[in-house]
Amino acid sequence: MNRITAFQPGETALLQGNEAIARGVLEGGAVFCAAYPGNPSSEILETLAECSKDLPMYVEWSTNEKVALEAATAASFAGCRAMVSMKQNGVNVASDFLTNLTLSGTKAGIVLISCDDPSGISSTNEEDARLFARMTDIPLLEPATPQEALEMTRWAFELSEKISNVVMLRSVSRLSHTRSCVQVGALPSLDTRPWFDPGQAFHTFPVVAKHAGRHRKLEEAARLFESSPFNAYEGPENPELLVISSGCAWSYASEARDLLGLGERVAVLKLGTTWPLPAEFIARQLERSKRILFAEDIDPFVEDSVKALAADLGSRIGVREFFGKTSGHIPACGELTPAHLMDVLGSLFEIDWLDETYRHKVAALIGDSLPLREFGFCPGCPHRGSYYAVKKALVWDGRNGFVSGDIGCYTMGIWPTGFNQVKSVHAMGSGIGLACGYGKLTSLGFDQPVVTVCGDSTFFHAGLPGLVNAKFNQADILLLILDNSATAMTGFQPHPGTGRTAMGNPTEPVDVEALCRSLGITVAVADPYRMEETAQTLYGLMQQEGPRVLILRRKCALVQGREGGFPFRMRVDQETCLGEACGCNRYCTRVFRCPGLVWDEKEQKSTIDEVICVGCGICADICPQGAIIRERK
Repeated sequence: MNRITAFQPGETALLQGNEAIARGVLEGGAVFCAAYPGNPSSEILETLAECSKDLPMYVEWSTNEKVALEAATAASFAGCRAMVSMKQNGVNVASDFLTNLTLSGTKAGIVLISCDDPSGISSTNEEDARLFARMTDIPLLEPATPQEALEMTRWAFELSEKISNVVMLRSVSRLSHTRSCVQVGALPSLDTRPWFDPGQAFHTFPVVAKHAGRHRKLEEAARLFESSPFNAYEGPENPELLVISSGCAWSYASEARDLLGLGERVAVLKLGTTWPLPAEFIARQLERSKRILFAEDIDPFVEDSVKALAADLGSRIGVREFFGKTSGHIPACGELTPAHLMDVLGSLFEIDWLDETYRHKVAALIGDSLPLREFGFCPGCPHRGSYYAVKKALVWDGRNGFVSGDIGCYTMGIWPTGFNQVKSVHAMGSGIGLACGYGKLTSLGFDQPVVTVCGDSTFFHAGLPGLVNAKFNQADILLLILDNSATAMTGFQPHPGTGRTAMGNPTEPVDVEALCRSLGITVAVADPYRMEETAQTLYGLMQQEGPRVLILRRKCALVQGREGGFPFRMRVDQETCLGEACGCNRYCTRVFRCPGLVWDEKEQKSTIDEVICVGCGICADICPQGAIIRERK
């Protein structure tokens, strides 16, 4: 039995934040769960997929977040509780359906979990998805700890059914990936039988009346939030400063206050129900102190809402002084840390906090022990060979061509590991859309070749519409589908091309090559490990017009490693390697940059790091002296 389902009620377990959310989904009685992988949210569905082996429930990786929300909503309409999870970028994708769904309303409880990524640790942005809750008039819950993550998730299904609408729960990277002891509850019976009542319709008409109804649901949620146990005040009755916090910032604020010895002067309000605000509860807290500090991750969401409420309460609470992102006391961007709260509390209470001294002490202790690291492809990554071929083909072409990039491991083509070939990256599928635009500029005199790249999972997620658009409008694009048989960057989740589902069931894979050919588009296939041949194929396609596809097919090196590894043992012939005397200027280690190739400072020659090298053999083709040798194991 899976460890998440094996826990008994009342048992304390060490859980990751995302595992706690998954346990909350189970305790909330959800039997339909869907998602698209994206860090920091991926482990939620992965955990539930494992649990589905023990429980009567359905779990799927959908092709994108909008489809995931739509599929989960069908379960809700049929009377089954459902969950959909995604990272913050995914809420953008799902938002078109979400804005309409919140008008039509739902039936069985449905919870949308967004995991935001402050500082963009594994994202292209640090968007604050909470704004979608305000935009679509749905309740928003923000857990501060894994224990709350479980309890809030469980309760969110009840709330959803009480107001017949979606409930949003927001986690952040730090909470999703932290581990803490969590006391679990009971798992309910999951023997729900789905049935859609033909007598009940779900649509958005009449729009104005449904909009008004959506507001009434939100007012009901606000009423319930007034007595919510997820909101808590801790501190003196009338503090000199009140910190209003949400999410992980509650822990940071409490820790900073205690470390600075301000327990008798500063109070901390933990706000777990952050939209709509429990107005009367907030009003009572605002009456306690004339100075208010806000602590929250990313945008001033709670700060703006409370300040607007304070304006309405002016005659009751009087003038208040606010500190936060707007005043500049809290950084406007980047992940919040306990140090930020130490800084601002130290400043407001004139406490000398020796932050720099501490930093210097830590740096002195660890500086020599940690090797420098840069963003880079894994050893054996086929994307290195793909970009190497792109670089050569663009140079051969000589028309200042460039790469319109997309989201995935290959995004790192913007850095030296991808030879800096990628010149733009935005949203999933947008590389192809941009290429369509460039491809129609030829009539205005644009003559630069544009190569666009996307991975196999991204192609299914958002790439296909762009390719259809190119075919429809006869845009002059060359799309490289980097098919490595995995959603590699987020943890190797299956996608429609892999032949298995989230629950581990075999399924007929969608053939990317056949799909592209069915559109009447020129399609070629190449192996990125055969860099010279790939570059020649690329160059030939660049000389053609109209939409073209080149599938660069080679399994992800990490997947290959799990399936038996590579056939070669690599070595550098120290007699053949000329080192600095070669004239290549350390091409293999400075330009090609596979982590398995290193420069031996003592010998002044290149060598193989046998611990890191996977034995793919691709580097043997780039040494001008032929000093890199591949030998079969």
